[in-house]
Amino acid sequence: MIATRRVSASTAGWMFAAPALTVIGVFFGLPVLAAFALSLTDFDIYSLADISNLRFVGLHNYATLLQDPLFWKALGNTMYFVVVGVPLSITVSLGAALLLHSKAARFKPFFRTAYFAPVVTTVVAVAVIWRYLFHTRYGLVNWGLTSLGLPAVDWLGDPTWAMPTIILFAVWKNFGYNMIIFIAGLQSIPEDLYEAARIDGATPAQQFWNVTLPQLGPVLLMVSILTLSGYFQLFAEPYVITQGGPLQSTVSVLYLMYEEGFKWWNLGNASAVAFLLFALMSVATSGLLWFARRRGAEA
Repeated sequence: MIATRRVSASTAGWMFAAPALTVIGVFFGLPVLAAFALSLTDFDIYSLADISNLRFVGLHNYATLLQDPLFWKALGNTMYFVVVGVPLSITVSLGAALLLHSKAARFKPFFRTAYFAPVVTTVVAVAVIWRYLFHTRYGLVNWGLTSLGLPAVDWLGDPTWAMPTIILFAVWKNFGYNMIIFIAGLQSIPEDLYEAARIDGATPAQQFWNVTLPQLGPVLLMVSILTLSGYFQLFAEPYVITQGGPLQSTVSVLYLMYEEGFKWWNLGNASAVAFLLFALMSVATSGLLWFARRRGAEA
């Protein structure tokens, strides 16, 4: 009788989950499988015209990409964006959260809204504004530099400065989202821990390193994974601001996928780029989780 009830409960659970699982399978699972199958073919504009032109090429697309200098250039640009942008974004987010969580802070609702506003602003609209702000001749940023007696910088036309400008834009655009998560994490830390630390004579810096950061460990891990995944998918910023230039210094892996698929109509290559990016993101995320588990075990 007990076993029958367990089976019935299990069946009921699957029945409740079936609609959601069906939607996930149809609108996510099947497209992923179709894209992977596409990456094993030479599907291009000729195959669109006549499906008989479609040929199975196996891993040829992946091998070709790994021998393509442009792919490695795009991968290097993406890694530069991730390695610099992710820590900077997390640092700014955590700093803003600590300021807004402070007892001395005033007008907290106003500043929370102001800091979060860029997150819900359309990327394209804001990127166009940033193009004018960083314009070499008419931009407000260079106007400020020249007013201080400093030389103007070709922010978007110099390969040295183009990617740092995009990183700055991405950090400003996205830090508000992580800030809200950090604020929620800070509010969940018991005040008793800080009181005990103050009684033991801990300075504010010591309280941050020995109380705040350890308590924020799970939140910090989640924010790191979300930010890492988002920054690997760099596309809208270079597409709108620099179109991949100058000298391909802002071409990302996702931007390369877009050009392969929708500019040159090499959909097989584009699918291969997508799965290589997925593999890279999986490795980076797994490494981050492994590091977090190891630190937790050592603690």
